[in-house]
Amino acid sequence: MKKIEAIIRKTKFEEVKETLLDVGIEWFSYCEVRGIGKSRQDRIYRGVMYGTDIIERLMLTIVVRNVNVEKTVQAILLSAQTGEVGDGRIFVSPIDDSYRIRTGERGDISLYNPTDEELIDLATKDAKSEEVKKEDKVKVKL
Repeated sequence: MKKIEAIIRKTKFEEVKETLLDVGIEWFSYCEVRGIGKSRQDRIYRGVMYGTDIIERLMLTIVVRNVNVEKTVQAILLSAQTGEVGDGRIFVSPIDDSYRIRTGERGDISLYNPTDEELIDLATKDAKSEEVKKEDKVKVKL
């Protein structure tokens, strides 16, 4: 699992959101952030224009399974890019574990809602691992 943090322009948020939904990323959080960088913004307050070095952006936080990292990063890169200074940054870092609070599910399965087919596969794997554990216990007793 990986955590992707992307700092993007506020004006590109809707486009990035739609692109992420199109590639199957159905959940992420975002918040307004401020930073200092090379890009400068002018603000108008009561008819007077002020220059500022504080840049307002949005930060998206997305935790994805390893198989979805590249498509998520590419979706953000393609939809957030304007080609100008101040387009933002993307950071990818490892996540050790995740839990779904409602069900107590742990790991990759806690990040998405599996299809019925995937649930059958998971149940089969769990049953096989239980059989192996039972066989190991029997071998130890002998």
